[in-house]
Amino acid sequence: MGVKLRIPENHPRAKSLKERMLIIECEKKGIVAKAGLIAHGRGEAFDYIIGENTIPPALFATKAAAAAMLLAKRPVISVNGNAAALVPKELVMLSKELNAPLEVNLFFRTKRREEAIKKHLLAHGAELILGVGRDASAIIPELFSERRRVDPRGIYSADVVLVPLEDGDRTYALKKMGKFVIAIDLNPLSRTAQTADITIVDNIVRAIPNMLRFIEELKGASLEDLESIVSRFDNKKNLSETIIYIRDRLTKLSREGN
Repeated sequence: MGVKLRIPENHPRAKSLKERMLIIECEKKGIVAKAGLIAHGRGEAFDYIIGENTIPPALFATKAAAAAMLLAKRPVISVNGNAAALVPKELVMLSKELNAPLEVNLFFRTKRREEAIKKHLLAHGAELILGVGRDASAIIPELFSERRRVDPRGIYSADVVLVPLEDGDRTYALKKMGKFVIAIDLNPLSRTAQTADITIVDNIVRAIPNMLRFIEELKGASLEDLESIVSRFDNKKNLSETIIYIRDRLTKLSREGN
């Protein structure tokens, strides 16, 4: 029987450690794949680099993403194990706010994991979960991983897909299908980040709550205003500004260390 780790509230890494423990506990429950532990550590490293805060380019991208989701006719939120572990309640809230279904989509797909994620999301207030078992009966063309299997009621027929903690192959394939892809990825250099229409370089535990706030703010906006927000967003430029931000922050830190 494992020993439950007690994290002191005044620990300088308390928040990060709690996120880490969530991932570990959800791996034990079959929600997170073992590879998800590695993926989380990689994201955590990039979060350290940006200062564990939502930086201005990420906030701008999140507002554009909220506008794009509000404009969508058939928005869908893709969910993997790490996303379900870290922000289940927030994903359910976002789904209800946008009338956008949650769809389980996994690289390491097993029946046990699908069902575990579905159960976890239902426990946090979800009413309908797509993409589980035989429901994932449609195929994304030119994609050969298990992520190719999607729900015809969800990702397959969506016009806008939110893909938090994603892999680049599916983002590229979804773009080829004509879908507008919004990614949440702490690595601005990843294939996902570079391929998506809007990339939010932020920790998902900050990005989803920020998106919820922007959706509340923009609910009463006109179609013209929402379209203007999306059209003014340039993903390549935003990623460049993110990398410049990282460069300047690291330069400042190196000088302070001398």
